[in-house]
Amino acid sequence: MNFKAPRKALDGLAADTVAGLVTAAADIVLVLDRRGIIRDMAFGSEELAADLAGDWIGQPMAGVVTVDSQPKVELLLGELDSPVPRPRQTNHPLPGGGTVAISWSLRRLDDGGRVLALGRDLRALAAMQQRLIEAEQAMERDYSRLRLAEARYRLLLQSSAEPIVVVDLGTQRVVESNAVAARLLGEDVRRIVGKPFAEQLDTSGGRALSEWFAALRAAGRAEPLRVRLAHERRECRLGAVIFRQDNSSHALLRLEALGLAGTSNGSAAAGSMGGEGRGRIPEVFDRLPDALVVTSDEGRILAANRAFLDLAQLASEEQVRNESIERWLGRPGVDLGVLLANLRQSGEVRLFATQVRGELGGSAEVEISATRLGSAEEPAFGFAIRNVDRRRAVEGRSARALPRSVEQLTELVGRVSLKDLVRETTDVIERLCIEAALELTRDNRASAAEMLGLSRQSLYVKLRRYGLGDLDGGEGPAP
Repeated sequence: MNFKAPRKALDGLAADTVAGLVTAAADIVLVLDRRGIIRDMAFGSEELAADLAGDWIGQPMAGVVTVDSQPKVELLLGELDSPVPRPRQTNHPLPGGGTVAISWSLRRLDDGGRVLALGRDLRALAAMQQRLIEAEQAMERDYSRLRLAEARYRLLLQSSAEPIVVVDLGTQRVVESNAVAARLLGEDVRRIVGKPFAEQLDTSGGRALSEWFAALRAAGRAEPLRVRLAHERRECRLGAVIFRQDNSSHALLRLEALGLAGTSNGSAAAGSMGGEGRGRIPEVFDRLPDALVVTSDEGRILAANRAFLDLAQLASEEQVRNESIERWLGRPGVDLGVLLANLRQSGEVRLFATQVRGELGGSAEVEISATRLGSAEEPAFGFAIRNVDRRRAVEGRSARALPRSVEQLTELVGRVSLKDLVRETTDVIERLCIEAALELTRDNRASAAEMLGLSRQSLYVKLRRYGLGDLDGGEGPAP
């Protein structure tokens, strides 16, 4: 855009001032006559003046450019009268060899045919362009190496016989997975990527995985984790190597399948021995002293061993088959519901305390451990029931011992009513207080009654109720 009022703004400027302004605005300035002969020149860049090292005055402008640039000089001179003359780039030879590129813009000075040529040294721009080209070439080489490395990485990942999954530790979502891992997890590779890895595990495995990932991020390593997959209830061991990518931590997980229901795949020799051992499983099932029961998903008995029949006080397995195991559990409507809910959610139950009631009125304190068996289409449950009556201490209680401990009282919940539990607990406390009062008063019942805030008659009633002291004796020594 030109000045709005150049005559007013620049009127009266001296020639030296105009020359200084023009020189400051360009790297090189030429004054040409009407034939294109250089009549004067000035340099705004000392570097360019030293490089050209020549006197162009008296030479035609076309004579100071290379041969291939001479047509451009003719175009510059021929376009002087156009409304907006275009700048042209020409190459000028240097005394030591090589060329320098200069962009020229020509303007008429007066009606006498004098022309002002303003030149800008393009070497800095050319150097910048060269650096840009070199940077682009370097980036292209880097991209080529990255593409090649990525191709090798994907080839190794997909051709590996070992199940491998890459997980972002920040989000715990799957970033990469090979086909072997996808088959082990029972999913398509495209459906696994982007989803939380915990979705591939059962509930307990998902909770353990979060803690394991936290330890992995904190220490950089963690011991292998044994989890159970949600697909087909197969157990698997996870090993991990942590690395950083894009400013976030990732874990390369190696999955080792351990077989269904937690059984691992042994060596050939172990497999041979295992085959022989598995053939004896029915014998072990029947002869084991702990009660073993296999039920349907609803808790109906499919098979039971001799030890369970003894607890249930029955003669044959046919008497329990297709019956609900709840029939023999201590807390009807409670125990089986709790056991089945936990088995369906986490797949296993450990040391569940309850009672087994026999058909003839006997009962036994037991601990139940259970696990889920079979497939998702035909689920079943296995129960191991251990009689723990023999664990109870055989020595008698001391005179001051509680008839029942707190743990024993809480175990009665569900077996007896709350009213009976409260009454028994009250009796325990009442008896202990009476015994303590008699001991403090040296068996003086009058003083003991006063200490307890009871009448003597009420104390006698309670003494008879609990069978304490010699009720036929006297009051004891006076206090």
